[in-house]
Amino acid sequence: MSENELIVSAADGVTTITLNRPDALNAITPSMLEALDAAVAAADADPEQRIVVLTGTGRAFSAGVDLKALGQTSPANGVVGTLLDEPARRLTNRLSTMPTVSIAKVNGFCFTGALEIALACDLMVVAEEAKLGDTHAKFALRPTWGMSQRLPRAVGPAKARELSFTARTFTGVEALEMGMACRAVPAAELDAEVASLSADIVANSAGSLAAYKDLYDASDRLGLSDGLAYEAANDYPIADTAERLAGF
Repeated sequence: MSENELIVSAADGVTTITLNRPDALNAITPSMLEALDAAVAAADADPEQRIVVLTGTGRAFSAGVDLKALGQTSPANGVVGTLLDEPARRLTNRLSTMPTVSIAKVNGFCFTGALEIALACDLMVVAEEAKLGDTHAKFALRPTWGMSQRLPRAVGPAKARELSFTARTFTGVEALEMGMACRAVPAAELDAEVASLSADIVANSAGSLAAYKDLYDASDRLGLSDGLAYEAANDYPIADTAERLAGF
């Protein structure tokens, strides 16, 4: 991957990682996945960085996997292969489990593998005009980066089946209505909306946010009874409670 295919910037506790292959609608290559995972890991390791925002340059968040990047390797039984699967799974697992909050800023086209990455983020903010879809079935592929597990949790099992079985395209407005996205605004307002949301999050305790990430992850894994027990039993290193309560 050439250096300019991934742009990383940091300001005010927020690291923004931008996929930058606009001529290819930011299509995902194996090297891009490796670099993206490394950039997310670096931001998570920096105590000054509180949020990681993923987005894309131009008209797309990402159109999905660049199958041309596989070279002579052909998908077998609908699986794109370990060259993509291994770094993609590391990335999606990191986005969903690391203490740092992750936000997918979906500025445009977001299909299939790209949607799997966006779903792995804690929050998704979309442009109303954005086009999204799970097109695995359209191309005789099957999900291997978490779609079958994260999509039903985001929109419910019936809606997830409908989206996957039809492989239809839906808008950012629909993503909000389905509960997939937490906010949807006109594309011209997307940067400001994510900046405002990020500022509201950064204002809160990093320790509390990390605890919430782990507890919400447990909510996905456990039933209500076990989840309540997990919440009651676990301790988290939250160092600024006294400082924040002193203001009352």
